[in-house]
Amino acid sequence: MRIGLLTEGGYPYVSGEAGLWCDRLVRGLGQHEFDVYALTRSERQEARGWVPLPPQVSRVRTASLWDAEDDGVVYGRRARRRFAEHYGELAATLSTTVPGQVPGAAGMVSRADSEAAPDQSALEADRFANALYGLAELARDEGGLPRALRSETAVRALERACRAPGAHRLAREARVPDLLTVAARLERALRPLSLDWYEDDGLGAVDLCHAASGGTAALPGLLARHFCEVPLLVTEYGVRLRAHYLTDPDSSPSIRALLAAFHGRLAAETYRRAALITPGNAHARRWQERCGADRAKLRTVHPGMDATPFAEAGESPECADPRTLVWVGRVEPAKDLVSLLHAFAEIRKEEPGARLRIVGGPADPEGAAYLAHCKGLAAQLFPDEADGPHAVGSNPVSFEETGGPELPSRADAYASGALVVLSSVVEGFPAGLVEAMFCGRATVSTDVGAVVEAIGGTGLVVPPRNPRALAEACVALLRDPERRARLGAAARARALELFTVEQNVAAFHGIYLDILSRTPARRVVLDETGEPVPFSAPAEGHVPGRWTESTARAAVRGGPGWATDAPVRATVRDPASEKAPAGTSGGPNPDASDMGPPAAVPLTAIDEPSAMASVPVTEGVR
Repeated sequence: MRIGLLTEGGYPYVSGEAGLWCDRLVRGLGQHEFDVYALTRSERQEARGWVPLPPQVSRVRTASLWDAEDDGVVYGRRARRRFAEHYGELAATLSTTVPGQVPGAAGMVSRADSEAAPDQSALEADRFANALYGLAELARDEGGLPRALRSETAVRALERACRAPGAHRLAREARVPDLLTVAARLERALRPLSLDWYEDDGLGAVDLCHAASGGTAALPGLLARHFCEVPLLVTEYGVRLRAHYLTDPDSSPSIRALLAAFHGRLAAETYRRAALITPGNAHARRWQERCGADRAKLRTVHPGMDATPFAEAGESPECADPRTLVWVGRVEPAKDLVSLLHAFAEIRKEEPGARLRIVGGPADPEGAAYLAHCKGLAAQLFPDEADGPHAVGSNPVSFEETGGPELPSRADAYASGALVVLSSVVEGFPAGLVEAMFCGRATVSTDVGAVVEAIGGTGLVVPPRNPRALAEACVALLRDPERRARLGAAARARALELFTVEQNVAAFHGIYLDILSRTPARRVVLDETGEPVPFSAPAEGHVPGRWTESTARAAVRGGPGWATDAPVRATVRDPASEKAPAGTSGGPNPDASDMGPPAAVPLTAIDEPSAMASVPVTEGVR
């Protein structure tokens, strides 16, 4: 099976969200072939390069979301009218969306209009979809869409939509700087509409598109479905719409309302067109249902994590210091280390010998400032203690990072304590807690995100921003080593059953087969008499090599029989007609996406079902 893996800001780049999960999935499904289509978010990410790619990745194509490109096309009168019509419709659907209510959800309209809600919601969803696909068709026919999205025409269309009767209050209050900001953000989000990925030698050649996240990453999958009828699978471990609500708090209400409407409409359209949706946890699933996802399409697939590095710690829980609490993660305000320090002050009153190890570092300047604040608070709450007047004092709270001689790895950090604590106020899927569970450690966590779903009944859960409740739970486990051991053993068993790489890979392998088994064939293979050939594309036809000797011909489903006199021909890159760029052997080639046009050789499209798989494509080959 040939899978088109769609990513944004992640795989195959070294840094990025969900990169490690995608790498594990691709390596675990060695029986399939992967084409990676990656959207990048920054110049820094591109400069850091790619991770080493396994042999089943046959092609990598990339596109930038941070650097605006212009193909130099200037629209004529007819194209400008066509653009203004579609963009105006898109803007109208954003300006009439009620702020604070998700498009596609049942609560989008008032209770008085509840009877008309389904029809109105479907009408607005179709209106947004028609505008979106209309812009994509314009880009395919004429080009020049990036320039048009940045033009004065786009800003004026957005302004007319916000001033039109029926626009909500925040849209009417949008000023010119707000409109310019919204237009620029929409241009960036709609850049995938202008890509040349949707032809027969691109996403049109894959059996299935798998979007590793929602939002902009799923947009190429929507277009592949629209243009080529390729089924779409969407996986979300963190819902992009939720992330949008939590970002840009300094933007004006008008900007936030219009952009939230766009992301809500895009999420609803993605869920409506997807063949299946795989949330990573129940928390993400609830958000998807709120955005209008059909429950029949939802299948929860927990993220897979490598348990091997934590095996030694999990098999020897008795080595932990029974008085030490451990926090491991990325230092940032959402982790609420301030509440943890205040809770530890209460713990020290009950257990004077307790110690707290905070292991982790900041990821940005905001995190660095927060870390400095926490260190100052710890020094204030816990003055250095000494056993005598001539001894050197030490602080019961230590701030450390992994990679040193004392804590070489995260597994060593978890193994150093008998109790692992999570104090977050915002959390998606708690990967750090799962790592602690692999290590057989009892946990005390705040009830946020998917924490309860992850730990089940194998740990204690307290309300967020409640230092006293956090302290009481920690003291209870510090004083009861037998209970601590039971919870740690149960946590390890649960993690090994639900959250390993093996279960994740097996789940997606079954989902791929399920989607393909329910997807109508996009091409029909005919024999010499013009009759359809049953089982003409067997599964082994995707394996490299010559498996069939058929001389059958191909026709598009629904086409006339006389159209099969000349076989359909496609062009692919001939590996013998071009030389690989220097430096391609032994590692990824960052410049693969900048190669010149390939030499083309004719190939009978479906005369031999295995032929497409047996001819290597060298664009971005890894």
